Amino acid sequence: MPHFVVVNEQGPGWNAARSMRDQVLWPEHAEFMNALARERLVLLGGPLHGGPQHRAMLVVNAPSEHVLRERLAEDPWMRAGVLRVATIDPWEILLGELP
Repeated sequence: MPHFVVVNEQGPGWNAARSMRDQVLWPEHAEFMNALARERLVLLGGPLHGGPQHRAMLVVNAPSEHVLRERLAEDPWMRAGVLRVATIDPWEILLGELP
């Protein structure tokens, strides 16, 4: 199954005065992402540090980019505009192994 690297960034619903875990719908977003990890759709994920905006990276195992976009669109943070997809890139793994 193809792998993808997804970078999400804060959307218009992001509140810059709040930390990541204090954003609206944090518990729902966290449960959604944990469910994707349990399904093994998301293999690795977490926030990227060192920029002016909140960004997060996911390593995803999905049958297609279309399926991937459909699944990510179900995230409560995506629906509320807290996050948005910045990039989705197909990824060819040449070194190492994913869990």
